[in-house]
Amino acid sequence: MRICSLAFTRELLYDKKNSSRTKRDGCRNGDFRMENLIKAMSAAAGSECVFVQEEMKRHTTFRIGGPADVFVAPKTAGAAAKVVQICRESKTPFYIIGNGSNLLVSDRGYRGVVIQLFRNFSRIETEGNRIEAQAGAMLSAVAAKARDARLSGFEFAAGIPGTLGGAMVMNAGAYGGELKDVLEEALILDHDGQIRWIPAEDMEFGYRRSAVAAKGWIALGARLRLREGEPEEIRRRMEELRAQRVSKQPLEYPSAGSTFKRPEGYFAGKLIMEAGLRGFSVGDAQVSEKHCGFVINKGNATASEVKTLMQEVVRRVRENSGVTLEPEVKMLGEF
Repeated sequence: MRICSLAFTRELLYDKKNSSRTKRDGCRNGDFRMENLIKAMSAAAGSECVFVQEEMKRHTTFRIGGPADVFVAPKTAGAAAKVVQICRESKTPFYIIGNGSNLLVSDRGYRGVVIQLFRNFSRIETEGNRIEAQAGAMLSAVAAKARDARLSGFEFAAGIPGTLGGAMVMNAGAYGGELKDVLEEALILDHDGQIRWIPAEDMEFGYRRSAVAAKGWIALGARLRLREGEPEEIRRRMEELRAQRVSKQPLEYPSAGSTFKRPEGYFAGKLIMEAGLRGFSVGDAQVSEKHCGFVINKGNATASEVKTLMQEVVRRVRENSGVTLEPEVKMLGEF
């Protein structure tokens, strides 16, 4: 459906006492002020969903990150669309997150609006052999819902530490399964402010990519088509895959998941190990001794320490193997 123009926000965001435009940063861009932005966000999403100077370390799996100017956690697709439109109309920088996996936020935080589609945006419903869920639903929760409904085909995602929205952005997959295998339709918000369902074939899925990322859409939800299965077999497979993750990955420490993309023909973790970097540290940031493909937070790591460590890993792997690693982790804010 078409999102109506938010005429009411323009009055909230307009500083009648000073109509001149002055160059400022983040949420103080031009002639509208922080308090007016907060009022507009509160009107769109509810005041209980809007926070100021929210520490991002509370909202990332790395447990790292300074404050965002404004943090909004909308509950509905309509509210999310309104918040995005406010940002676009006021030319305020914004960034969408789920549970904060695969993300490193600057120690300085983020000068803009962080829109979280996670706990407030995580409804899951089943009907027949289909599941419909909001983008903030954890993949593990969707897998559990499928198991309880005697539906098979989503077991591969049970141990992936991310949300359905994140999976739609990067076509998440593991152990031989990918989201593209089960997605029927995707609910997205496009640049025209339209919320619409699009068929899976229009998602342009590839290895760790989709049309959501390529076209700048925002993932709001999905419909999955699964198949009937035996509950005990589904449960056994999920437990088996979860056990593999626990045995191979450093889940006891905060991290952002796999730190580097898999180079074609290689494995990032193996290249890092062969470069002699197992356990290599910068402050409390460390290359995991359990799995060299993970950079972990040993306690109080800073974003600058993680970035320095990553740069050194890239340099030494290139010197040792000739392969240049590319970050899988997204970086947000000023570094």
